[in-house]
Amino acid sequence: QVQLVESGGGLVQAGGSLRLSCAASRTFFSISVMGWYRQAPGKQRELVATISSDGRTNYADSVKGRFTISRDNAKSTAYLQMNSLAPDDTAVYYCRQIYGSGTYWGQGTQVTVSS
Repeated sequence: QVQLVESGGGLVQAGGSLRLSCAASRTFFSISVMGWYRQAPGKQRELVATISSDGRTNYADSVKGRFTISRDNAKSTAYLQMNSLAPDDTAVYYCRQIYGSGTYWGQGTQVTVSS
């Protein structure tokens, strides 16, 4: 059973930073694609960033240069460092693990950016 647990969300002022963590079960973590997604109220869930098993990264245009995704295979944990946060970044952030035909989601963590 794959379980993902996000943490690190909270309330921050515009211009501030947060670091999200996604603790995953060890099963297949090192060979999984890990991703961060977000869903703002009234909007569809959207891709924020992904990182492949060999460390290749991909970012949404809206976060390029501000957010950094990383992973620590020894800890089975993925991270999202978020800098220069803006009110438009307010959303529930979800972690996703993709392995083969399987995809798993965490429960989400709220990020609120005040102006």
